[in-house]
Amino acid sequence: MRFIKKYAAPERSRLSSELCEQITEALAELGLITLPRRLPTSENEFVFVIEKESSLGQAVSIASSVAVLDKMNVNPFSAIGPHAYPAMEDYLP
Repeated sequence: MRFIKKYAAPERSRLSSELCEQITEALAELGLITLPRRLPTSENEFVFVIEKESSLGQAVSIASSVAVLDKMNVNPFSAIGPHAYPAMEDYLP
């Protein structure tokens, strides 16, 4: 996040959640997604920026969709939901 903050708001000590949403939208317009999907407000957190149409970007999008379905208790892939991969819980919605 330090790199993103350096260019998005160098004068701020922390990024607001509203600004993080604006950054996410701007990245999406460029065909990019982030992992975690919600940008943290702290510049000390690690974030991966991924091309959405790449193989990895598509895998992240699928995993995020499965995580959302799992939270709604309508996951048709219950054996591969986020609960099966606890290390990923911090990165998925």
